Amino acid sequence: MGAGVLGGNFPALHAPATEAECTMKIAVLSDCHDQLGNLAQALALVEKSGAERLFYLGDFCAPFTLAALAEGFSGPVDAVFGNNDGDIFLLCRIASKHPQVTLHAPLAELEAGGRKIALHHFPEIGVRLAESQAYDAVFTGHDHRKYVHQKGRTLWANPGELMGRFGDPSFGIYDTESGTFTHVRLAEGD
Repeated sequence: MGAGVLGGNFPALHAPATEAECTMKIAVLSDCHDQLGNLAQALALVEKSGAERLFYLGDFCAPFTLAALAEGFSGPVDAVFGNNDGDIFLLCRIASKHPQVTLHAPLAELEAGGRKIALHHFPEIGVRLAESQAYDAVFTGHDHRKYVHQKGRTLWANPGELMGRFGDPSFGIYDTESGTFTHVRLAEGD
């Protein structure tokens, strides 16, 4: 299934996942709000972590932030729009120049590393997705807070904000093998 500008929420037809496909680290970022210095620092830490895929949970703000993300991470990028992504047309044009980037609106339903995953910007919707237990993991942004909750069999997490307005900028790493989510603070690089 090739990357596209606006990804559909359709199940992929594929062979069962191999053991290698079930072991993956995924970087989860959100709410950059054009803070390119923090984004660059996060992408350097993402590379050090060995993450093979990246999820972005909205609020690039200006389209140049998507361009910086796409140029700074060569693996697959799946992103949902946030409430502060103003120029959707230009974001789509930029995504079309980067074949590894797929924009989803407003919900992404994905399979990665043998896990069924949902992405949405708003936690009010994400908590309901998690409570449905239809997914292994649900990731949301918007409120700029770091948290991890278990809703039955479903992990629900927010990586915090790259912006740094309400505290230390952070992102998260989701390990599909263990099903765990770890926050990474930019200040400490841990």
